[in-house]
Amino acid sequence: MDERKVAVMDLGTNTFHLLIAEGSAASYQEVVHKHEPVKLGEGGINQGIIQPAAYERGINTIQNFHRDIITHGVKDARAVATSALRGASNGKQFIDEVAEKTGIVIETIDGEHEADYIYKGVKLAGSLSSQTSLIMDIGGGSVEFIIGNKYSILWKQSFEIGAARLMDKFHRTDPIPTESINALNVYLQENLISLLAVASKYPADVLVGSSGAFETFAEVIELEKGNPFDLKAIKNYTFQKDDLINVTDKLIASSHYERENTRGIIPVRIDMIVVASIITRFIMQALSIDQVCMSTNSLKEGVLAEMMG
Repeated sequence: MDERKVAVMDLGTNTFHLLIAEGSAASYQEVVHKHEPVKLGEGGINQGIIQPAAYERGINTIQNFHRDIITHGVKDARAVATSALRGASNGKQFIDEVAEKTGIVIETIDGEHEADYIYKGVKLAGSLSSQTSLIMDIGGGSVEFIIGNKYSILWKQSFEIGAARLMDKFHRTDPIPTESINALNVYLQENLISLLAVASKYPADVLVGSSGAFETFAEVIELEKGNPFDLKAIKNYTFQKDDLINVTDKLIASSHYERENTRGIIPVRIDMIVVASIITRFIMQALSIDQVCMSTNSLKEGVLAEMMG
């Protein structure tokens, strides 16, 4: 197997990620792993525009990533953009400016393609078995659902119901009011009709949360128990159902101040975690899933697997 050094940039709605790794897909070493809370969707996600402050944060972050890529002598780099850039009226302008300033050519991928990469990443982490699993990746702009097992994808779809979009629509006062929670659940019921329909054809035994909010749930649970918890050291984590119910209950009822002072919640997720908790609970309930686990792998590891062959 050809050992090589590659860089993947995952340009999400909330966070821009940079992963530089070397080795092979089956066993690679991380050289650089950065998450920058760019919040590209802030203030404009549902209007389909990247606001000036977010635009500038995005450009600056990619320029910093570009410096890391040069410093580490990486020849093979890919930048993949998802929901926010896909749907923004000034998305093309952003992509052109990045190319002009750094030479990085951003690929915008559609939701189906995004789901494929998420599946590859989660599979690479060893998170799938021969059982049917439902993989859920809660992004800022979209949420991807993939039904499958370690052999193949049975069904997949991307929905433009990401946490930044839902926050903008439903979480306008804090703590989130009961009527907003009810309205959000009705909205999910209406927007996830195709998932709810296909779930009876392929009933899933396990819900696999792909990184993001699920990392926060796991970290808060373990830190509250007084256990050391290092996300970098794990690929997979299995939730006790009661722990997950308790932590999501608590997060949904909490104020911004309480979340800000809860160990294990990174700044970019302090507010997003509320709607992410509501989506997670909705899926568990609607599909009667009791077994939930988390994979720290997501889209960028899927792209990495493809690049490393």
